[in-house]
Amino acid sequence: MESMEIKSPGDFPETPARLGGISDSFHRKKLGMYFIESDDRRTAMGGGYVGGTTPVNIRGKPITDLSKTGGWIAAFFIFGNEMAERMAYFGLSVNMVAFMFYVMHRPFSSSANAVNNFLGISQASSVLGGFLADAYLGRYWTIAIFTTIYLAGLTGITLCATMSTFVPNQDQCGQLSLLLGNCEPAKPWQMMYLYGFLYLTGFGAAGIRPCVSSFGADQFDERSRDYKSHLDRYFNLFYLSVTIGAIVAFTMVVYIQMKHGWGSAFGSLAIAMGISNMLFFVGTPLYRHRLPGGSPLTRVAQVLVAAFRKRNASFSSSELVGLYEVPGKRSVIKGSGKIAHTDDFRCLDKAALQLKEDGADPNPWRLCTVTQVEEVKILLKLLPIPACTIMLNVILTEFLTLSVQQAYTLNTHMGRLKLPVTCMPVFPGLSIFLILSLYYSIFVPLSRRITGHPHGASQLQRVGIGLAVSILSVAWAGVFERYRRNYAIKHGYEASFLSPMPDLSAYWLLIQYCLIGIAEVFCIVGLLEFLYQEAPDAMRSIGSAYAAVAGGFGCFAASILNSIIKSVTGDTKAGRSSWLSQNINTGRFDYLYWLLTVLSVINFCAFLYSAQKYKYGEERDPENGEQNVTMR
Repeated sequence: MESMEIKSPGDFPETPARLGGISDSFHRKKLGMYFIESDDRRTAMGGGYVGGTTPVNIRGKPITDLSKTGGWIAAFFIFGNEMAERMAYFGLSVNMVAFMFYVMHRPFSSSANAVNNFLGISQASSVLGGFLADAYLGRYWTIAIFTTIYLAGLTGITLCATMSTFVPNQDQCGQLSLLLGNCEPAKPWQMMYLYGFLYLTGFGAAGIRPCVSSFGADQFDERSRDYKSHLDRYFNLFYLSVTIGAIVAFTMVVYIQMKHGWGSAFGSLAIAMGISNMLFFVGTPLYRHRLPGGSPLTRVAQVLVAAFRKRNASFSSSELVGLYEVPGKRSVIKGSGKIAHTDDFRCLDKAALQLKEDGADPNPWRLCTVTQVEEVKILLKLLPIPACTIMLNVILTEFLTLSVQQAYTLNTHMGRLKLPVTCMPVFPGLSIFLILSLYYSIFVPLSRRITGHPHGASQLQRVGIGLAVSILSVAWAGVFERYRRNYAIKHGYEASFLSPMPDLSAYWLLIQYCLIGIAEVFCIVGLLEFLYQEAPDAMRSIGSAYAAVAGGFGCFAASILNSIIKSVTGDTKAGRSSWLSQNINTGRFDYLYWLLTVLSVINFCAFLYSAQKYKYGEERDPENGEQNVTMR
């Protein structure tokens, strides 16, 4: 990493204060040249911090011998925690729909929406975990606290599935009674208990998800020559651990449920989470930490308030002293190096305009450093990319819940082996596992010849590939669902939507499953690496939370879309079934999949536009080229 010292206004032939007669447009073009350095800045954000991203130990002291900490060994302890969290997350997401339907006697549609809301809360609230990590706790303590909350939620769900008090009466409740809705429904307090612990589990996941990927990446030395190569491989292995957790959830946990019941299935998730927590704490002496930089939301608010207060200030004013920044290699924000000035969002630059009236001891709500302003700019510039992945998460959510209903109508035999319906989502995980295993031996060499990129494809190119493949996945889902529905009607299965059709294999679903698995590999892994490298040093957990929040919005969007479709397309008085009828054979899931295909194409066009406009941090080179900026 190269650092370049900021030049003070005295190093230039003229300063803005001496150039009052020159046009405003000239000053706007040359704005990045004019900095004023001062040691009088109040250090409410933690004072000057040398070497922005210098790793520290758990007590906040600089690590003298980095060779004894971090690296791949420390990262593998973190992989274990994420593997167990993903195992629990997917174990709940795929089994909870069936648990609510068969045990709590809730309709499929409301069960699917409840699980979608759980998925959404666990991801959308990740911004809270990212905020706490970046502002106060650091990533280690945030993971430690929220992983304990996660374990408490899983324990409560296990008790619900184990004790008859928490579930409705199961006597005389066979398949026919379930179909007709004649089983005794769960009492309101029983559902409140289940929802309470389910959402507590989601809240626990919200603190883990934005921190664990960043905390693992923190274990590698940014000054190393192989840093980018390590980081690229780390995020691929990180997502591989996510995939292994999912595969275990879709196979072993389902097997335990079938052989030993719901209590044992959910209990196995709690046990796995408890073991991973112990392993995470065992690795504590090996971890490298980053100092929390103070409240990122406060810094963002200060920039917005300061820019608003000086909205009428002119760049050519005779009162202008210069753009404000602290001197030397120090940053006013703990855990962050200086960031070079850019010409984007010029209205925010007014937050860093130092006027004579600001005095020697400026108020941070009236005057912010250039680095602080650039943090806000980066967060704004990053937004469109994860926003474009919301559509992919909508498809993933729909597949995770609705495709289970498709599988119930199909033959799941593989030779003499009959796979449970809830095992079907394992196939995207297996495809992800296979692709990640072959990624460096096949994809990278081939794509390197085409793109010339050392890693085969840039981060945004990988996100784009993933979004394109997701379109193929959902389009095929629409084609096959139309064929499946017509087959069911033609062969007299229209009313038997929970009876498998022996001559139509469920393995036709593998095409859409495998395609969405490929889409996940390229899109989500590329997005995580992109957000970690491009986010400001002291906001990397917030940056990683962007991906989780996009996933949460995808889950909520799926629930909202389902509700709208049910209300618009269904009419009980007229006897017209909605597209999402509980009887899948009278519904029109194919119409939903084709609607998602159209929306995905529109979203992909929006991504191409956003990706073309985006400049990586390494490409954002200011005109003067003389600023101290950490090149990521």
